[in-house]
Amino acid sequence: MSQSNDLPLHGQSVLILTGDIYEDLELWYPKLRLEEAGASTTLAGPAAATQYVGKNGYPCVSDAAIEDMKATDFDALVVPGGFMPDKLRRDPAVLQLVRDFQAAEKPIAAICHGGWIPISAGVYRGVRVTGSPGIKDDLVNAGGLYEDASVVVDRNHVTSRRPDDLPDFCRELIRLMLNG
Repeated sequence: MSQSNDLPLHGQSVLILTGDIYEDLELWYPKLRLEEAGASTTLAGPAAATQYVGKNGYPCVSDAAIEDMKATDFDALVVPGGFMPDKLRRDPAVLQLVRDFQAAEKPIAAICHGGWIPISAGVYRGVRVTGSPGIKDDLVNAGGLYEDASVVVDRNHVTSRRPDDLPDFCRELIRLMLNG
């Protein structure tokens, strides 16, 4: 079997944001699914080599500090939910990073409350999106065109509502990364 058939994302790299009180499944499921497809992943948090604890108690250790990350070094961005996005969206480096992914038209995948970060970065105006029902008003007020669906793909954006949507979320993110 050829490597490209076994690992369709071989050679691609994905940045995944992390921080305290991330939604455990929304970080780990995409991380493992993307790695299974051959992508390399980098967990970036407020500080490098720091342990962050998920909403349900599962820990992760950041590979790098967000402020050191550049969109040019990655093929896609994943923004898990939980309470983490509410804190990270206050960091100018996080917002600039999201804007840089947007300017390069690279995939930005946000699930559940992860949409708070692209909202604060100002990249959802006129974009079809979904997210946790708890942030529906925020998505709409940011100019997003809200849809209640397990996954919504619009240009370079992939969005989903909750952990139950993770299979659809990851399938569509991988499809977008493969097809551009």
